[in-house]
Amino acid sequence: MSSTHRPDRGSRAFSPRKRAKSHIPRFRSWPEASGEPKLQAFAGYKAGMTHVIMIDDIKNSLTNGAEIAVPVTIIETPAIRVAAIRAYVKNTYGEVAAAEAWTTNLEPELARRLRLPKTDKTAEAFAKIEELIASGEVTDIRVMTYTQPKAVASLPKKVPDIMETGISGTDMSAKFEYAKSILGTEIKFTDVFKNGAIVDTAAITTGKGTQGPVKRWGISLMKGKHSRQGSLRQIGTLGPFRPAHVQWQVPAMGQTGYHQRTEYNKRILKIGEDGAEVTPAGGIINYGLVSGEYILIKGSVPGPARRLIRIRDPIRYQKAQPGEPQIVHISVQSQQG
Repeated sequence: MSSTHRPDRGSRAFSPRKRAKSHIPRFRSWPEASGEPKLQAFAGYKAGMTHVIMIDDIKNSLTNGAEIAVPVTIIETPAIRVAAIRAYVKNTYGEVAAAEAWTTNLEPELARRLRLPKTDKTAEAFAKIEELIASGEVTDIRVMTYTQPKAVASLPKKVPDIMETGISGTDMSAKFEYAKSILGTEIKFTDVFKNGAIVDTAAITTGKGTQGPVKRWGISLMKGKHSRQGSLRQIGTLGPFRPAHVQWQVPAMGQTGYHQRTEYNKRILKIGEDGAEVTPAGGIINYGLVSGEYILIKGSVPGPARRLIRIRDPIRYQKAQPGEPQIVHISVQSQQG
């Protein structure tokens, strides 16, 4: 008699599946890169999806050199601004921010998100950071950047989203000088990434509220004969009587969706300035018109329309990538039938 083989349903790779603390995703690590300092991430707002016809430039592909249809995600990317510089040092508990230098050239809408400094202490903060760098205590220099949603006509908000962004390089003095040069200025997407680049994306997925184990974990419905007294949408047992403990591996109801997810090695297929080039007839469902600068990323990206998407330099090993994509056609067919 053959042995029963029935693997558990549902991936536990992302447990515990609890709600994200914020709609702004976090990057907890930054790729180590040498060379001239530059920002390592950008942020935009997801508009929706369409498809493009492009020349397949993947080496050894069966359709190499032919026209293929590729699904793409449209992300609107208005310019971001740099609000502050942070210097990190290491102590017993890990890296902590030891000094911050804020600019006075801030958008008024940022005051709706946090309390802005009332006095200009930028010079004092610069001196403190330089002192820490000279002593060799600084382990990293990062900047605080924020978006400008008021520049996006389809977003129903004006309050910026503020986040921490890494700077590439290993020389702390060079990173600090670069951070000072961009403090209080606007940064465009083309200042950070090039067309055809490979990036990582992070976002908060679509929230679905509290769901049962069938939808949350993908378990099978019980047969009617097996569950006449209870629900068909439950598991057969929570575990043994002794020990009287329900293990975390047991599929249970709970929060579904609104989790942070990071996707690696996505390819930028197009960087554009006129949103009309990719806006379908009648606008994108649940979003509207793409009015300004945008990018097309190959494949899907987590989250619903209008969700903040963060884009970072790739942190995993990269093989040699093809050059700039050759797009033949962008579909702007109406999504409303």
